[in-house]
Amino acid sequence: MSITKGDRLEAERVRPRSRSPFRSRTAVWAAAGLVAVLLGFVLLSLLIGTGSSSAARAWDYLRGDPSARADAQLRLAVLEVRLPRTLAAVLVGVCLGTAGCLLQAATRNPLAETGLLGVNSGAAFAVVLGLTFFGATSSSALLLWALVGGMAASAVVLLFAASGRTAGSPLRLVLAGSALGATFHGMTSYVLLGTQSTYDTYRYWTIGSLAGVETSDLLPLLPVVAVGLLIALGCARPLSALGLGDDSARSLGHRPGRVRLLVAAAVSLLAGCAVAVAGPIAFLGLLAPYAARALAGARMAAQLVLSALIAADVMILADILARIVIRPWETPVSVLLAFVGGPLLVWIARSSRLSTAGAAA
Repeated sequence: MSITKGDRLEAERVRPRSRSPFRSRTAVWAAAGLVAVLLGFVLLSLLIGTGSSSAARAWDYLRGDPSARADAQLRLAVLEVRLPRTLAAVLVGVCLGTAGCLLQAATRNPLAETGLLGVNSGAAFAVVLGLTFFGATSSSALLLWALVGGMAASAVVLLFAASGRTAGSPLRLVLAGSALGATFHGMTSYVLLGTQSTYDTYRYWTIGSLAGVETSDLLPLLPVVAVGLLIALGCARPLSALGLGDDSARSLGHRPGRVRLLVAAAVSLLAGCAVAVAGPIAFLGLLAPYAARALAGARMAAQLVLSALIAADVMILADILARIVIRPWETPVSVLLAFVGGPLLVWIARSSRLSTAGAAA
């Protein structure tokens, strides 16, 4: 039997494609460029600070100059102040970028962000409880309370979203997160009304900053972040199928409800760690995935990697600018991101491409 031209075209259409997440040269070069930029920003972050130690002296310390290494104040500035907050900026950026990309893909909503699952409001309420009733005043204690609160809020949202006939649906996840977030916000305001001292500390935490972060605060979070990233990578292929619609995903052997619940769990882990370290950071988890989609197209694994790198670059750049904008004081990172993110969000919302900017197809 002869093979027609139509048969050859059909065979070419259904032929399995490469499993590499980077099938586009654009995505490969973008990832390489973002890594190079990140390394440059890391170096710049170690050189620049609000203190009296100059960038030239910090460079001498990094390259091993004996006189610089003998300077105890310089060592404190580079290793005890700038290095921890640099690592924290990278960690927070990777977490928010990955979580935002996952959430937008799972809900097929390009304007979705990590606050939808109630992580921010749950963390804020837990911090207020720790400050008011348990005397939690150290940075490590606040970090622990924020992490537990964010995880607990997400767990409640997941339990609610997993029940009923529409278990795991995007609408159910968003409604559960929004309702719980509003509830926690009201409870937080009620507790703060009667405690002025708690409000002063809470106001500093909720404004969003990396100042005062220590390396010892970050180490316990690394296993949690690693689990969240592994779940995210494991969900890449199912999320690509979900972009075609739930019915198409089922025909390919995936279970949309279970996939979305796994995504929500990963988002909870990643966003909870980010909020615990830096407080609520707006816009970053929304804008980084949008830029990643422009570079990677519909390839979900590439979107996840690029979104994490973009968010890390933006976060560390914002932290550098926070130290020098009103030197010798600091500007909260969240304020700088809001100045940039607000106008960009308006532009995205008005863009004619919004309807096609959804999650991976």
